Amino acid sequence: MRADLVEKIERARQYILSRNPFFTGEIGIVLGSGLGYFVNEVKIKAKISYSDIPGFLESTAPGHQGYLILGEYKNINIIIMQGRLHYYEGYSLEEITFPIHVLANIGVKSLIISNASGGINTEYFKGDIMIIKDHINFLGFNPLRGVGRSFRGVQFQDMTTAYDEDYRKKIDLIAQQKSIRIHEGVYLFVGGPSYETPAEINFFRLSGADSVGMSTVPEVIVARSYNIRILGLSCITNMASGITKNCLDESEVVETAFLSRSKFNSLVGDFIESLGGDAK
Repeated sequence: MRADLVEKIERARQYILSRNPFFTGEIGIVLGSGLGYFVNEVKIKAKISYSDIPGFLESTAPGHQGYLILGEYKNINIIIMQGRLHYYEGYSLEEITFPIHVLANIGVKSLIISNASGGINTEYFKGDIMIIKDHINFLGFNPLRGVGRSFRGVQFQDMTTAYDEDYRKKIDLIAQQKSIRIHEGVYLFVGGPSYETPAEINFFRLSGADSVGMSTVPEVIVARSYNIRILGLSCITNMASGITKNCLDESEVVETAFLSRSKFNSLVGDFIESLGGDAK
């Protein structure tokens, strides 16, 4: 890894832990658009604005609060990103994924990563939850490009099972027990910020995608390079362009995520409990 990036990661790590020197946690959570309400379920030990953390940048997207939370959920330590950075905000892939490098160096072993997405699969409905089983990086660029030979992770990472199969089975069982409607599908990543055209959505469907969004994939690639186990959850906040006759609007995304907060929080909470203190 480049020396400058190593130094930036270490400065951020030291600053975060200085806010709670005895904190240890192996479970990380990235809360996507409108999904930040899970923080209300957590006993907060430290709440740090991204603007205060060396190397972190400001989240400007709707529904992204921009705080790093060191907290406890039912006696289990967790680290929460309440909001993320996006390519469409003008940030590079390195800047978008920098927080994941930091979480890995703090000691995170399992990552719950969530997003709001548009439903491509016509069997999905607005407000449904999709377990991500695989992804398509339609942007084409990779955040591990240029990390350097001394990179602590694996630069040429195998992505055959990027989304942990045992975690997918576990969350599916939890959803069944709670009678929560859930799917398993393929998430396609685009750069945004404009929504897709109906022709693009038709192409994505033919490519095997079940939902489409503007995040998650770069973070997953970096997390897997550190051998972090991934659970990906996508809240279907709208049907993608051309699936219905409705025009797309960012307020619908945030509103639907808000309305889905109860079942999302319930799923994530029970999943964390199922991991306990051992995320390995």
